[in-house]
Amino acid sequence: MNFDWKTPVKDKVGVLFVCMGNICRSPTAEGVFRAVASRGGWTKKLIIDSAGTHDYHVGEPPDARAIASAQRRGYDIRKLRARQVDSKDFARFQWILAMDHNNLHRLIEVRPKEFDGHLGLLLDLAPQLGVREVPDPYYGGPDGFERMLDLIEPASEALFARVAETAASA
Repeated sequence: MNFDWKTPVKDKVGVLFVCMGNICRSPTAEGVFRAVASRGGWTKKLIIDSAGTHDYHVGEPPDARAIASAQRRGYDIRKLRARQVDSKDFARFQWILAMDHNNLHRLIEVRPKEFDGHLGLLLDLAPQLGVREVPDPYYGGPDGFERMLDLIEPASEALFARVAETAASA
């Protein structure tokens, strides 16, 4: 994160990924989506971040297993630091994507009435995957982190296509 996330930014599309503690799924999604956006030439048009619905790991780097899995596929998430979702996120981000229903419901509970962006599940943008939630790999082994990436990568491609399409028609 190289911006002050508490200050709204004009003329940029904000994309926020959310999981529970912001150390496995959401920072991985942030890293993957950053790479997709970079390949698409959109780095300067987007604000990309991740956060957790809980404050368990605020200030900590992603889980070492998430970092290792991401690095094996060419994503560098080592510099990211966990933070908790803030009410200002609803003004800053037009796309807020939860990794599972539990975190989506927590976001819905705190969503301001004036929020008119997209609040939903990341995997709903990639229905061909046949699942709606990115499983939390925290309590499992390395296979869970690989499965997480197997889901996040195509969903990030689908999200980028939607964000680009929406921005072009605005």
